Amino acid sequence: MAKIVSLKEAVAENVRDGDTVAMEGFTHLIPYAAGHEVIRQGKKDLYLIRMTPDILYDQLIGVGAARGMKFSWGGNPGVGSLHRFRDAVENQWPRLLEIEEHSHAAMANAYEAGAANLPFAALRGYIGADLPKVNQNIKSVTCPFTGEVLAAVPAIRPDVTIIHALRADRKGNVLLEGIVGVQKEAVLAAKRSIVTVEEIVDELDPPSPNSVVLPTWAVSAVANVPGGAFPSYAQGYYPRSNAFYIAWDEIARDRDAFKTWIDENVMQASPEDFAKHAKKVA
Repeated sequence: MAKIVSLKEAVAENVRDGDTVAMEGFTHLIPYAAGHEVIRQGKKDLYLIRMTPDILYDQLIGVGAARGMKFSWGGNPGVGSLHRFRDAVENQWPRLLEIEEHSHAAMANAYEAGAANLPFAALRGYIGADLPKVNQNIKSVTCPFTGEVLAAVPAIRPDVTIIHALRADRKGNVLLEGIVGVQKEAVLAAKRSIVTVEEIVDELDPPSPNSVVLPTWAVSAVANVPGGAFPSYAQGYYPRSNAFYIAWDEIARDRDAFKTWIDENVMQASPEDFAKHAKKVA
């Protein structure tokens, strides 16, 4: 059953040094506030997993919290490269970063396999692709019924998954609507999970056709963090801050500028600041 706690408590109780950590969100509902709390608490040696790592993982990599990352695309959406990620891969700054690259389809299927407690995912993919040449975790398997050769990848089973959602009720049931990506599968595949939400309500709204409700028994901790997805967007609450994504390109290019930004906007900030930022673009 989910415990409703502060974000500080949720991270302290559920994220441990050396963990495999998934922070999912596809343009929508990216858990920035939770990621910043991970940085503030000095968590280290994390193996990061995410289908589309963007600015949040650039920040985690740049502060040296990550020892590796499994992903299917990495960049600053609509802007360009992730400069802290690139610096780590090319120059090992601030530390060596192990990387494992997959396709979107493989990552999504691997999360589903993890959620189903299966050892691997099979898919029709990687045909004619070069990734299997450099990624030893892309194998092939022959269907025992048809003889068809399929791609196979290990199931993703994070130690902890962190997501942001729209609402939770007081029992810890969580509602996601809009673009939900693989948040549901990532939570169900994990040993522990943290969900930050825009608000906690007495009862969840009647779900729309594309909504997802994560039951309280599938979630470890829920934290009320209004604005917790900023600068990404939360449907019905605030839009994406395109200006921030553009500004990040310049901030992240320079190591000293990056460290100054982290000190001022993460280490000296609090989860409550996210609500203030989100109101500026709402």
